[in-house]
Amino acid sequence: MLKFASPPNAAENAEFVARRLKEAVDGDGPRETVTVEWNGRPLHVGVIDVPLRILYYNPATHRIRAQMSHDPVLAEGLATQPWADESQQYLHRLLVGKPASPDETDPEFEALRASLETVDQQEPGLITHEGILVNGNTRAAALRNLNRPSIRVGVLPQSFTWDDINAVELALQLRPDKRRDYSYINRLLAMEEQELSGRAAVDIARSFHIQLKTFRQERWILGVIQEMITRSRTPEGVQLSLADFEGHQENLKELHRNYVKAEATSREMAEQIKENRMAAIVLDFAKTRTRLISDGFQGDYLDKVLPESFSQNGARPDAAPIAIAGLSVSVAAPSGFVVQARSVTDRILQAKAAESARHLPVEIREAARQEVVTARKAMRRALDAADRDDRLKRVQQTTAERLDDATAAIDQSVHDLAQALASGSLDQDGFDKALLRMRSSLVKLARQASRGVSRSGDGMTWLIRASEDQT
Repeated sequence: MLKFASPPNAAENAEFVARRLKEAVDGDGPRETVTVEWNGRPLHVGVIDVPLRILYYNPATHRIRAQMSHDPVLAEGLATQPWADESQQYLHRLLVGKPASPDETDPEFEALRASLETVDQQEPGLITHEGILVNGNTRAAALRNLNRPSIRVGVLPQSFTWDDINAVELALQLRPDKRRDYSYINRLLAMEEQELSGRAAVDIARSFHIQLKTFRQERWILGVIQEMITRSRTPEGVQLSLADFEGHQENLKELHRNYVKAEATSREMAEQIKENRMAAIVLDFAKTRTRLISDGFQGDYLDKVLPESFSQNGARPDAAPIAIAGLSVSVAAPSGFVVQARSVTDRILQAKAAESARHLPVEIREAARQEVVTARKAMRRALDAADRDDRLKRVQQTTAERLDDATAAIDQSVHDLAQALASGSLDQDGFDKALLRMRSSLVKLARQASRGVSRSGDGMTWLIRASEDQT
């Protein structure tokens, strides 16, 4: 949980805020308050009007936690000097930007700005006595862009700690009537923070209005993302950021479902699927494409189209067992196929990290870009081949399934015929015509099958003979 020292003008701000609160209490009109949840109970705090120039964006806000590492240099300054002008300007930029692409203005921010331009602020924000924005950071950014002088805010008790501030912010965000959701990755980070603070999983799931199994899924997904970021670190010291995984929510959820299903059969199969799918996700393939990746994708498709350079670091399938230090036992090493899949994913992760690192030399970034282009072309070819085989397989399965349906219908007809004969209600003319239609269909089926089926089994032999008897 992030915690920071007081801002430079904390004492002056506290004095100003206290004076404004007193004026509100002593005034003739009704006192405006706002209710927030704290420790499971409602807390009513006074609302005042505060100049925007004295307020600070909250460096611990969950709203842009994932985006804070977007610019490594500014992120370092934010961690050490969060109240400096440069750090506050960086926070403003992140609040304005898209979650998945912080350098571009978020359409949701534009909509908020347009709303505040035409309609007065409807709900107050929330600040500490020191002038730190707890709720309403984005609104403050929009009002500043509109050159508005002030913002209406509720004021938290002066005794509130950073733990209290974080708890209130999270409770406000998770209200059913919340106006703007956290981005997907920021929700994952908020869940992780809650678990690391010692809260029970069932309580966290209830707070986020999700099922416990969904909470477990989200924690697994964040773990995979963090693993990929670590593995993306290049020799130059750059790596992907959490924001690079925004926009892949459904793809990542589908990955988890497939991983769990495959793991029930083979952990190594599940790991190989995870590696191949994460490589495709990082290369920005949609879930309609990545779902083509199943066990065998690496060897059957991807290895056949990847350049040799991508395979040079892969291990042989007969990798030696790994000895456990201090024990006279060994465990099997990951199969060469899994190690090869990880090697390919690592190359792609590191190339993506270097490609987007603006401070790296141009030649390094260009080489990384070319590697990403090469990997994407290879992945597309592999997915196209998998798609062709999948379509063919579905056609083959559909043909057999339709015949199975016809068999089931005939079996039902046997039962119906027995009942009709027993009751003397059989429509003999209708029954005879239906048999002729079935015979005609079987003859057409036999002709088509004899043209394309290369191997005649017992079923094909029967069908051809039966149709010959009818011609």
